[in-house]
Amino acid sequence: MSLETLPAPEQHSWLEDVQALLSATLLIALAINLYKGAGLLTGGTAGLGFLLSYLTPLSFGVGYFLINLPFYVLAWRRMGWRFTLRTLCAVSLVALFADLGSRWVRFEALQPLYAAVLGGILMGIGMLILFRHRASLGGVNLLVLYLQDRHGWRAGKVQMAIDCLILLAALAALSWQAIGISVLGAVVLNLVLAFNHKAGRYTAIS
Repeated sequence: MSLETLPAPEQHSWLEDVQALLSATLLIALAINLYKGAGLLTGGTAGLGFLLSYLTPLSFGVGYFLINLPFYVLAWRRMGWRFTLRTLCAVSLVALFADLGSRWVRFEALQPLYAAVLGGILMGIGMLILFRHRASLGGVNLLVLYLQDRHGWRAGKVQMAIDCLILLAALAALSWQAIGISVLGAVVLNLVLAFNHKAGRYTAIS
């Protein structure tokens, strides 16, 4: 099939975008509460939000929302106002759902390895949904998507490198064991992205 005969990308409806944002952020917030319940953390700006919640009186949601504020300038300049608006909505919903999640669900017994693997899968799926609806979790995600669009660098690999650096910085708050298990969760998350987020594989647009 020639390029001339390929169908045009399908446009997402506003309702599809709304359900995607809600579904993705609920999955990601659940993953965050799994990590928090097991005393773990993840990479990216979410990881920085965890560190703030462990080291200061700020809740995860408040810290995560504040950390993301400077990155919206990059989003606006490089990705457009629609992407920026969707990302602002996604970040705000994750911050809200993550803080409310501690009231909605409690883990009386949570095995850290299980929390790391399941949390990584849930967060990876949530991020895939956001990417396919032209949104992100802000911060490092914005930088990663920009580098993929501009230079062709694979999102999963770049994200994995940045995440590992953030996890190393977490030694100020967590034990080596917790860091090691958190690294496993970050690897699982980024493998989900590396295997499923490839240029040209998903053509619908928002």
